[in-house]
Amino acid sequence: MPDYAIVIPARYASERLPGKALLDLGGKPMVCRVLERARQSSATEIVVATDDERIVTAVEREGGEAVLTSKDHTSGSDRIAECARKRGWGADRLIVNLQGDEPLMPAPCLDQVARLLADAPDAAAATLCWPIESAAQVGNPNVVKVVFDPHGNALWFSRSAIPHARDWPGTEAAMAAGVRWYRHLGLYAYRYGHLEAFAQLEPSPQEQLERLEQLRFLENGHGIRIAVADEAIPPGVDTPEDLAEVRALFEPGANSTPNPNGNT
Repeated sequence: MPDYAIVIPARYASERLPGKALLDLGGKPMVCRVLERARQSSATEIVVATDDERIVTAVEREGGEAVLTSKDHTSGSDRIAECARKRGWGADRLIVNLQGDEPLMPAPCLDQVARLLADAPDAAAATLCWPIESAAQVGNPNVVKVVFDPHGNALWFSRSAIPHARDWPGTEAAMAAGVRWYRHLGLYAYRYGHLEAFAQLEPSPQEQLERLEQLRFLENGHGIRIAVADEAIPPGVDTPEDLAEVRALFEPGANSTPNPNGNT
């Protein structure tokens, strides 16, 4: 297993769920539940990167480490880059980005994405995907699709239905014939040197058009290695409805095992 760090970017502000990182899940703040998942991995360092002292306090109460970063960052990647600078990490340090609203993340997937990047020295980043099982999700712009080559190199990410199944009358017919689409899962591994270079680049045209940060890597000629996740990764907490569903899993006596179909 490669030596790697996990950084959990967790900002206080959220349009739909203000103070999301500190919302209660079974008696603990959400960011601390994410920290629990990270601790189940093989990572040798785990740090929460945040813009708010209240989150720092919550993490430290759980015995975790937190770094206070700028409130001006527009992305988790920028926040992680600042955290890495403050930690004094070298250019080759492997970093896994575990979002602060992913309290159901399977720990084996954290190790998987780190190992995927460690085994691809020519890639700038690594990430995971999962087969899409419904036609509705193929057409849903909130579900990011990815296409990749036989060697596991990501070719493109889009909110549109890529690839386009030209020879079938509809998505359901194409799926019945064996055509497969893949959903991108927002779990990344980076080498710090590539992440720092990424943070210095201006947002790219396609990134701004699709609102997909990972396209900045591809548009600037940096490769992303991708693989199907070893385990299904349930969705994060983005809405009040998501929060209610996840809270139910942390109720006393509830089965907190992630639903294997949770990300479909």
